[in-house]
Amino acid sequence: MAVNPGSVVQCRNRHWVLLPSENDDFWALRPLAGTEEDVVNIHKQLSQLLGYELPWERVQPAAFPLPTPEDVSDASGAHLLWHAARLTLREGATPFRSLGRISIRPRTYQFVPLLMALRLDPVRLFIADDVGVGKTIEALLIARELWDRGEIRRFTVLCPPYLCDQWAAELAQKCNLEPVVIRSGTISQLERMVPHGESVYQRFPIHVASIDFVKTERNRHHFLQFCPELVIVDEAHGAAQSNVQAHQERHTLLQDIAKDPRRHVILLTATPHSGIEGAFRSLLALLRPEFSQWDLSSLDEEQRKVLALHFVQRTRADIVNLWEKETPFPDRIQEDRTYELSPRYRQLFQRTYSFCRDIVRTGGELDTPRQRVRYWGALALLRCVMSSPAAAVSALANRGAFELDAEQAPDFPQFVFESEEDRTDDEAPTPPIQAAEQTLPDLGRRQLRELAQLAEALRGPEEDSKLERAIRIVADLLREGFSPIVWCRYVATAEYVAEHLEARLPNVHVVCVTGRLGEEERQAKIESIEADHPRVLVATDCLSEGVNLQEKFTAVVHYDLPWNPNRLEQREGRVDRFGQTAKKVKAVRFFGRNNPIDGVVIDVLLRKADEIHRTLGTHVPVPEESEDVVEALLNALFFRVQQHEPDIQQLRLFEDETVTRLHDSWNRRAERERISRTRFAQRALKPEEVQRELEATDAVLGDPEAVRQFVLTAAQRVGLTLQKDPRREGVWRIDLDPEALVTVPDPVRLALPRHERSGSRAAPKTWLVSFDSPTPEGSEYLGRNHRFVAALARFILERALTEPGNEVASRCGVIRTQAVTELTSVLLLRVRYLLQQPPGQLLLAEEVSVLGFAGLGSSARRLSPDQALGLLTARPDANVPLPEKQELLTRTLAELAFWQRGDGRWGAGHPWGEALRQAIETRAEELEQAHKRIRQAVSERVRGLQLLPQFPPDLLGVLILQPVVRR
Repeated sequence: MAVNPGSVVQCRNRHWVLLPSENDDFWALRPLAGTEEDVVNIHKQLSQLLGYELPWERVQPAAFPLPTPEDVSDASGAHLLWHAARLTLREGATPFRSLGRISIRPRTYQFVPLLMALRLDPVRLFIADDVGVGKTIEALLIARELWDRGEIRRFTVLCPPYLCDQWAAELAQKCNLEPVVIRSGTISQLERMVPHGESVYQRFPIHVASIDFVKTERNRHHFLQFCPELVIVDEAHGAAQSNVQAHQERHTLLQDIAKDPRRHVILLTATPHSGIEGAFRSLLALLRPEFSQWDLSSLDEEQRKVLALHFVQRTRADIVNLWEKETPFPDRIQEDRTYELSPRYRQLFQRTYSFCRDIVRTGGELDTPRQRVRYWGALALLRCVMSSPAAAVSALANRGAFELDAEQAPDFPQFVFESEEDRTDDEAPTPPIQAAEQTLPDLGRRQLRELAQLAEALRGPEEDSKLERAIRIVADLLREGFSPIVWCRYVATAEYVAEHLEARLPNVHVVCVTGRLGEEERQAKIESIEADHPRVLVATDCLSEGVNLQEKFTAVVHYDLPWNPNRLEQREGRVDRFGQTAKKVKAVRFFGRNNPIDGVVIDVLLRKADEIHRTLGTHVPVPEESEDVVEALLNALFFRVQQHEPDIQQLRLFEDETVTRLHDSWNRRAERERISRTRFAQRALKPEEVQRELEATDAVLGDPEAVRQFVLTAAQRVGLTLQKDPRREGVWRIDLDPEALVTVPDPVRLALPRHERSGSRAAPKTWLVSFDSPTPEGSEYLGRNHRFVAALARFILERALTEPGNEVASRCGVIRTQAVTELTSVLLLRVRYLLQQPPGQLLLAEEVSVLGFAGLGSSARRLSPDQALGLLTARPDANVPLPEKQELLTRTLAELAFWQRGDGRWGAGHPWGEALRQAIETRAEELEQAHKRIRQAVSERVRGLQLLPQFPPDLLGVLILQPVVRR
């Protein structure tokens, strides 16, 4: 008899499931209780040749072994076996195949981009949800789904270099994939692992690559030559068409990637629109070229519908109001805390301000390049001095030679104004100060040296009231149970603040991370922070974009107010984001009551940003025409001041045309953003539709509650005890002491974290776990694909199938119960289907079903699926002697003799067999319609799609329920 994919075969004295193979020369075999990691590929010719002398090497048709009357145990074993069988499934029969392999529990709203992607061919999608909503998870779902459907065999994530390690970790931990990181520091090592003549991009199917490494002339063509089927671009706003060379190089790379009409492209950013319409259209054109010509402010209805197929943009308010019954985000408590400049610090400010005002006003007599240099130098100096004495000394005391090219005005914005497109340079703003110094007479240069001396004398909390007040705020946050991040503008300020926090808070773990550290060093420092210890992170904006810090921190303090409100939201989004387990987070805006610089920034920028956020429900980036921003700040600081003496009490903002122009531009952008988010929030996709598909998948694979029930029950049966943590809700404790694990079977014990000494430090003896997502701080999430859950489920299933009558789990159970009024049999089945999807692709799909029959013989009637499933948890109300159990099982198994018939007429002529066949075929039709439903917009993918059940199904177990005889 021929063997077909989906059938049970025998080879090497073992039973296997024959899988569809991409190579016709090989058999792909998976053990009955195994997963894809256990698949063995056997060459067909080799199998035939060896089979002449070694018959067990042949792949031959076989039948799934049926249970026996001796394979009987307690009734709860049937329920445990059902859970174990479901949790070992990976090729789920429902439309969302990826859920069988991911290790996270996505929220309902995070499936929307996946549904959109499955209705596109190729997938060209722009995900522009708010900061902290979970765009990474949304992209991972799509990538894993395309991978599991066999539509891609390679893919790349292009991202800024500082996000490479984070993306690699997300792919490994959440998607169970094995990526390599490609950037300047790793490429040599990877190339040594590749055979001569083969590309890194060919050898390794999944890459996380630095976009700045790939975009270069040296590397771009090689990447494009072997570019995979899917490319995900994170922080895509930095690759919009631009006059900035680095941004244009990224955009050119993406244009070349998108030229292949079959390539899938996914763009991710929380700030898709920088305020420049052309830049935004250049990103949209990567999805469809015609988008570059559309007037986005006046789309007709047809254009809007087309763009909505490719673009999703949702605020948190959209998600909370439309998609989630309970908010998946913490409550953000906004708080303003202030300080007073000390007399000596105030003297430093007065002298610095007077100096800067003079050089700006006298700069009008210079040519334009030198005039602009003085403006940037004055702003940089003021900002630096008001950041900290350490930053002032760093910028003023170590200046070297600097030659100013009078023909070209140097580009110094990154030292002052935080650009949206690039993370700000966090070193002291020495270059613009030096450049301005070159335009000054000797008197001006001497004044700069005197300012440096004044700043040096202010170091420490005794004279620096800003630092003293910040230390108290951090201490207050720690007492309130928060773990804060202190955001600073410059490296010198961050190191200065961290030093004094550590001195004043000796029992607190203080970590400082700045741009001077390499990517790996930053990651190592963050990972070294212990989640069960009071902690403070002092950081510059090198960590403010895209980095996940919500697992260890719950508050932010803006030690230096950013001059770009967008940066304020990015900083706060590191803790206020999906995955934050704390119910509340706090954001402290810290500024000086008599610090005029803070006052101007608040008036010109931050209050306007707050106003727009209150109106719109989301943050709208400040327009990126930085000249307008700089001009507004210059006028507010130096030209529109009522008093002109250096001892002014506070700078006051007057109505000014530059500020008005900036705010008007911002308002127009906010209005565009409101319209865009209204149009592209994907309200046409209803939560109940998404929830229906998710619940159908849960029914096949098991939801988090099923995982919890299984682990708690199975762990006890293998000698492992889980105890609730008395201090934290939803957290369980597992003892890892070797003495407590003596009786635990090796396959389960080896899946536990190892308890061993590492140097002078001992690993914890207790493993904290949780079945909730997001996961409580300090615990590890146990989802269906966690290594421990997978090992436990596989052990239970293998033990049941290979060791009849074992004490852990068995395939048969008999109980006497009041839940039935006549003899009832419940069958636990594993059903396989072949999913045929164009063009000619064949995939295996599986599910575990429960079918029940009331009565025996021809008079038996089939129960509904819900009735049969409910009987798995029926309570025994009376004992059944072992001989009687075995007699009942013998009679029932005799009814199932037709099971061994493996031809196309399986089940024909037998009432149970025909009922089972009809139920499985009906279920196949339901699943096929579900697959077609989610791909409804891709007609060619729907027309050729079929789901074909494979007979016979695997009979995993039998539960017999006997009614209680009433006397």
